[in-house]
Amino acid sequence: MTERVKKVVLAYSGGLDTSVILKWLQTAYGCEVVTFTADLGQGEELEPARKKAELLGIKPENIFIEDVREEFVRDYVFPMFRANALYEGQYLLGTSIARPLIAKKQIEIAAKTGADAVAHGATGKGNDQVRFELAYYALKPNVTIIAPWREWDLSSRTKLIAFAEAHQIPIAKDKRGEAPFSVDANLLHSSSEGKVLEDPDVAPDEMVYQRTLSPMDAPDRPTVITVGFERGDAVSIDGEPFSPATLLTKLNELGRANGIGRLDLVENRFVGMKSRGVYETPGGTILHAAHRAMESITLDRGAAHLKDELMPRYAELIYNGFWFAPEREMLQAAIDKSQELVTGTVRLKLYKGNVIVEGRSSPYSLYDQDLVTFEDGAVAYDHRDAEGFIKLNALRLRTLGKRGRGRKS
Repeated sequence: MTERVKKVVLAYSGGLDTSVILKWLQTAYGCEVVTFTADLGQGEELEPARKKAELLGIKPENIFIEDVREEFVRDYVFPMFRANALYEGQYLLGTSIARPLIAKKQIEIAAKTGADAVAHGATGKGNDQVRFELAYYALKPNVTIIAPWREWDLSSRTKLIAFAEAHQIPIAKDKRGEAPFSVDANLLHSSSEGKVLEDPDVAPDEMVYQRTLSPMDAPDRPTVITVGFERGDAVSIDGEPFSPATLLTKLNELGRANGIGRLDLVENRFVGMKSRGVYETPGGTILHAAHRAMESITLDRGAAHLKDELMPRYAELIYNGFWFAPEREMLQAAIDKSQELVTGTVRLKLYKGNVIVEGRSSPYSLYDQDLVTFEDGAVAYDHRDAEGFIKLNALRLRTLGKRGRGRKS
């Protein structure tokens, strides 16, 4: 246990774990608790969280519930998608990107309410504890952090329920049994892990998937859409403008109906272990494919290839919790510079789990049909120039060849 705490801001979902944490903070620390519940588009009604906090003795002025969906997509998801970020080549970072926003809001509320500490419900084995706390320290270097899962002895679900019963914390009927797996969700994705998903050689049951139809059950007829971009961000679907959050919501609906966005992944956690997660990112999967298609005609080769070289580092920074680190901000500045002319439309066919690019156009396209055509025409490319180009690039290879590529035994 750390120094004396008078008031703490808790990231609070209203579920069993964070409700137990709320009461534990009151009893173990004897401090005043402020709750913050973020509407990130997780698809749950949040007013029950307010009622539960009040039931547990939290003053109405200390209960904060905020709809941050637009901020989440505009200031966190979209900047990340400008980078085409994929962790370990596959994961679209749905959980990772939500943590810095929640942490930022907690720090803001702490300043508003005079709280001297913040708390989260992440376990001591996972990545989220790192993400929350790196963000806290970046935004308030001298902050006091309480991580109950690293302090208390409530090491099992049985103990959690016993604590809840002892302190009159309401427990939903479906929470009394052992949950088959844990779920985290927001507007970008849902992730499921643990329990029945821990063996990576066992396929997940269909009940695990909550946001997508099975590709096998998706319609036999494809859905064709056009996504419009301005400066690297999606702004419209089929010519209709949308705000960032409403656009992602619409893409989620389209992705769900067509079985798009499922991923069964064994990943390397920052804390040093491998874990298996089942992710669903329907709208994000569509957006990722559309954005890469838009860049394919608007980015210069050097800029595009450099972005692809920087992307794994950028994705790793987000996965590991360094959203507010200077190196992430430096990379973001370079990425955003590259997006100035990434504007136009991409036509996509959505079909049974697949996102197929059908067409792309832009007023800033670098694609020159006169240059690439196999037909005769007055073009700026002289075939004879290729001979010198090849010879110059072959110079070192020819030199190596004359010497002998390796020592003779």
